[in-house]
Amino acid sequence: MSRSERSPLLLAGLLAVAGTAHFAAPRQFDHIVPRSLPGSPRTWTCASGAAELALAAGVALPRTRKAAALAAAAFFVGVFPANVKMAVDWRHRPTPQKAVAFGRLPLQLPLVLWARRVAKGAEGRA
Repeated sequence: MSRSERSPLLLAGLLAVAGTAHFAAPRQFDHIVPRSLPGSPRTWTCASGAAELALAAGVALPRTRKAAALAAAAFFVGVFPANVKMAVDWRHRPTPQKAVAFGRLPLQLPLVLWARRVAKGAEGRA
């Protein structure tokens, strides 16, 4: 299997693992939901987990890959405020935890670009 064939499946796998984690350990996600969002943090945790699982399925299927990958790119942009909140909240924690929180911030850009590449690769196959 070529790299271009593996890439969508790896992205789908990442989304599936992240989505599953929202249901397996929701408390860790509840804490990073920005307070400015209406409703309960748990609702947002479950909604974002369900969205990640749906995106994973869409990216995995060639027929829906382009649209799902573009939606995944938008999703990665949309969850950035939660990562910022985590970094702010964890700024006084021990260095390893602080490094994780601040390290997540620049990782969003490669995720967005990866999802866009997957969408672009799906154009030629549609």
